[in-house]
Amino acid sequence: MGGQVSRVLIDALGGFLKMEDVVTGAFELIEDVSKAGACLWISKRRGMVYWPTSEEEKSYLVYSSKSKKTLTKNVFPSIQTPEFFEKIVAHTLSHNFRNATRIDRVRLRFPMKPHSALVKIIYAGVNASDVNFTSGRYFSGNAKEASAHLPFDVGFEAVGIVASVGDSVKHIKVGTAVALMTFGGYAEFTLVPAKNLLPVPRPDPEVVAMLTSGLTASISLEKSGQMTSGQVVLVTAAAGGTGQFAVQLAKLAGNKVVATCGGASKAALLASLGVDRVINYQHEKIKDVLKKEFPRGADIIYESVGGDMFDLCLNALAVHGRLIVIGMISQYQADDGWMPRNYNGLCEKILGKSQTVAGFFLIQYADLWQKHLDKLFDLYASRKLKVSLDPKKFIGVASVADAVEYLHSGKSVGKVVVCIDPAYSQTLAKL
Repeated sequence: MGGQVSRVLIDALGGFLKMEDVVTGAFELIEDVSKAGACLWISKRRGMVYWPTSEEEKSYLVYSSKSKKTLTKNVFPSIQTPEFFEKIVAHTLSHNFRNATRIDRVRLRFPMKPHSALVKIIYAGVNASDVNFTSGRYFSGNAKEASAHLPFDVGFEAVGIVASVGDSVKHIKVGTAVALMTFGGYAEFTLVPAKNLLPVPRPDPEVVAMLTSGLTASISLEKSGQMTSGQVVLVTAAAGGTGQFAVQLAKLAGNKVVATCGGASKAALLASLGVDRVINYQHEKIKDVLKKEFPRGADIIYESVGGDMFDLCLNALAVHGRLIVIGMISQYQADDGWMPRNYNGLCEKILGKSQTVAGFFLIQYADLWQKHLDKLFDLYASRKLKVSLDPKKFIGVASVADAVEYLHSGKSVGKVVVCIDPAYSQTLAKL
């Protein structure tokens, strides 16, 4: 086929590559494990060249050069590792978190794997989806196949201090502050691949709120919502862990923000965050307010309630509007657990107004976590972003089940956080 192309054109493009060169390059990638994840360019002009180069790589690493510098600083007191520690483990599948889990006391085993890091957890974040995880909803297959994963560690997010690292870990030192978003956050210590750690200036509870809650809002509004400025943005359950970030980011982008909540304290929080129109459904009907005050509809809807609220939001979506589904908390605690619902006529509705309903699952955007976490912390440090923590205190791993139930009670205002080690948190406060 190449022989049928003009020789002048072939020479202008640099000529043919020999198949032998391509095969040689392929075997080099396969055989050299240190090149895992690299891209090999093969050309007649330059031969075999790995990409990105060391200079180009700086802009593509999970850790930016600034972040790496932060990680290598030994700022916080080193940790004395105990012989045993406690963690929350799921031993049966159930949407009732308390029934599904128990506290296990386990031995800390050494030596560690070469690429691992041991982290002492200071604060752990509570999420509505904790009950989905303990019920096995995030495992593929049927109930029997999901049960095969038992027992498993729970807790999606935490911040803490690096207590020890494996022999091959060079970019992190003992005593550095990190965040993690891997299973096992509800523990006094957790062992994770060092590459999964995210650098943070301090292991504070406000940083925990920026993880699952803050990153979900930041990334989904950018990617799924394609948010610009001059739009009407509706946020449901807006006084919760993630809603508080969504309303503020929408306002910072120059949009009119409408937020729903239930209760005077939640309404007061949202007003303090700059929301243009707070709808307290305990005093007025959301449907009536939207129909009267926003007849054109909302351009972007950030939805986490599900059920009847999803139907209401779909009807309140503007032409070309985008409805972002980040969860459906109203369905998680049903008697039989989270059961899928049928939304009859959904396709016809979105077709008629050129609308988009976009699901968002944070784990599928891991390559953006560090960038958006840095952005959120910068906004917080410059006092352009507020982080609201629920005032109710939960201390130690023994309080985790209480914290999960409290979140699902609907009483929480802001992010619910568990202080795993109050003694160490007091030490940090003095630094």
